[in-house]
Amino acid sequence: MNNISGFNPAELRKLRNLKDPHGIQRFLDDMPYHLADTAWSPRRALREQTAHCFEGAIFAAAALRVNGYPPLIFDLEAERDTDHVVAIYCVDGHWGAIAKSNFTGCRYREPVYRSLRELALSYFEVYFNLRRERSLRTYSRPVDLTRFDHLDWMTTDKPIWFIARYLFEIQHYPLITRSQAQGLHRLDDRSFRAGCLGRAEKKASR
Repeated sequence: MNNISGFNPAELRKLRNLKDPHGIQRFLDDMPYHLADTAWSPRRALREQTAHCFEGAIFAAAALRVNGYPPLIFDLEAERDTDHVVAIYCVDGHWGAIAKSNFTGCRYREPVYRSLRELALSYFEVYFNLRRERSLRTYSRPVDLTRFDHLDWMTTDKPIWFIARYLFEIQHYPLITRSQAQGLHRLDDRSFRAGCLGRAEKKASR
């Protein structure tokens, strides 16, 4: 059975009201994206009403769990760019994803992908750095967050960096070859501007 007893009744009602993966994504989309170097639990993100990529994925995994899905994530690893953590779910043998991102295209995926590799590749064209380089290179095996139940990952007030550290340690699988990576072209201006629509940026201090 799902171990969701750490949430209080009001938190459970709010999470259950999201109902399904698409409802969870809509809730994440309504949350402002923040740029602080934090690792909040789902409870803290719910309280603060803001999240970044990593926190959004962990929040989504907890919300999936409350609504009857396994709390699964995987990691997309990039070159000369930041990684992207994504909550994943399966419907009728096909994979979908929920994500919080500062870039337009790196968010929700409908459950139409036959494998995790297919799902990861769906992010390739829209995953780029500010040099306009397509940067996605590998994806990890799925991680069931119930392995961290003993650390109260859903409700702790302490940072949950232990999940991020675990993602660095696990096996990742290549999406493209070295020669393919060397032949990639930079993103065109229109696609770059579309991908950055609504992007949050830190205020310059220098």
